[in-house]
Amino acid sequence: MVSELINANPIVYEKKERRARSAPSDYSDEYAAEPIDQQEVFDHVRDIKDPEHPYSLEELKVITEDAIEVDDVQSYVRVTFTPTVEHCSMATIIGLCLRVKLLRSLPSRYKVDIRVAPGSHASEASVNKQLNDKERVAAALENPNLVDMVDECLAPSYG
Repeated sequence: MVSELINANPIVYEKKERRARSAPSDYSDEYAAEPIDQQEVFDHVRDIKDPEHPYSLEELKVITEDAIEVDDVQSYVRVTFTPTVEHCSMATIIGLCLRVKLLRSLPSRYKVDIRVAPGSHASEASVNKQLNDKERVAAALENPNLVDMVDECLAPSYG
């Protein structure tokens, strides 16, 4: 994916066991919007592949379930991720992958906020600004090379 690795030897963690989703308790209105929770959002993003390594963001602890906030009433999701190194040049790509995955997976009523964990990146403010600026995201998604990289990170892996 990338020729020169920024973090050549990342720590790889075990994946958490997948939990079964519980069925909604109220079937009175089959057309009502189904609530989204932290576990569902985590399940959407946990298998995104790192742009530099053959590991998922979950395996590198770039993303954890605890770093996801969901306010279903306000239709708001915030995902905070932690790059493996403070000077990670892939942070904006990782954030773009998270945003694209959630835009493709969640109902359109949700506002998605993607953030770098406070103190985890040398250019935290700049990365956060890029990831949450609609025009910058739209421009990035017009770049075929970036779209190919995002699609490669989002491609399902089997194994």
